[in-house]
Amino acid sequence: MAKDYIRVEKSGGKWVVRAGGAVIGESSAVLLLHEGNLPVVAYFPRDDIAMAFLDRSDSTTHCPHKGDASYYSIETKSVTIDDAAWSYEDPIPAAAAIKGYLAFVEDEVTVEEI
Repeated sequence: MAKDYIRVEKSGGKWVVRAGGAVIGESSAVLLLHEGNLPVVAYFPRDDIAMAFLDRSDSTTHCPHKGDASYYSIETKSVTIDDAAWSYEDPIPAAAAIKGYLAFVEDEVTVEEI
C-alpha cells in the first residue's frame, strides 16, 4: 500500500446535505478524503449536521485503511433512510483527520458543494 493511499484535505467551499426534502446540514469545514482510485468522499463535522435527524444503527463495517465505521439512519418527515451516514469514531492513524466526522451514502442523500 502506498504511503499516501489515504489523503485528507480541507474543501475550501460550502457544502450541503439533503435527505427526504430536508436540509440535514451545511458546512464550510468539510474534509475531502481521497482513498486510492475511489471517488472522493466529503466528511462533515458533526457540529454542522442536524443530529436530531440521525439515529445510530447497529451496523458497522471495517476498512483496512480507515478502521471501524459506525452507521446512522436518517429520519425525516417524509422518509427513513437506513444506514445513510457513517463515521469513524476511532480511525487508524492514516485517517485520523476524519475522526468523528460524518459521510453520507450519496445515492440516497444529496451531498453537494454550493
